[in-house]
Amino acid sequence: MATLPNEEHIRNLIQGPAEVEWRYEMRRECQEILPGLLLGPFQASKSLETLQSLGVTHIVCIRDAKEAFSVRPRFPEHFQYLVLDVEDNEEQNLIRLFPQANQFIIGAMQAGGKVLVHCNGGISLSPAFVVMFVMQHCQLSWENALHLVQNRRYCISPNGGFLTQIKEYESIYRANISLAANSHAQPMNRIVSRRKREDEDDEDESRYARSPFP
Repeated sequence: MATLPNEEHIRNLIQGPAEVEWRYEMRRECQEILPGLLLGPFQASKSLETLQSLGVTHIVCIRDAKEAFSVRPRFPEHFQYLVLDVEDNEEQNLIRLFPQANQFIIGAMQAGGKVLVHCNGGISLSPAFVVMFVMQHCQLSWENALHLVQNRRYCISPNGGFLTQIKEYESIYRANISLAANSHAQPMNRIVSRRKREDEDDEDESRYARSPFP
């Protein structure tokens, strides 16, 4: 019974706000995926007034190298940027690039900032990064993380290669959590083991002291 509230919270988190009615023009806007994390297209990053009204402080600009002349930081004097040049195709390795984006987003959120993650269209490339972040941050399965993001930005559709990497990343982040938990437990196990050996040595010394034989 104790797990039910947690399960209900996760279910509500994934479903998102039910009152939102998706309209086609919303694909040109950004949406809040988690508190402090926005996802959208490049168009959403072009209005200084809009960004400031949303409280954005950091921007992750993900672009194909061919788009660098147009998809670029527009207001570097107002926001902190992270620019990732990637190829928007199924062979692009996102898992290798994700830690940099993950660290940037976490740092911004921990500082009380708000991050906009965008690519050109906000359909495939940037959503793949955001799904991986949500999956690890909320410790969800890849399906639940994908649904969480889709329920807030309905138009996302990571390509097949990105979707495969999203699935692969679930086992990676879960293994990292398990490894961290084990590394934390090992020092305690060593302390307990050392104390046990010390107690056994004390018992041996006491037994030897009581022995009638030299």
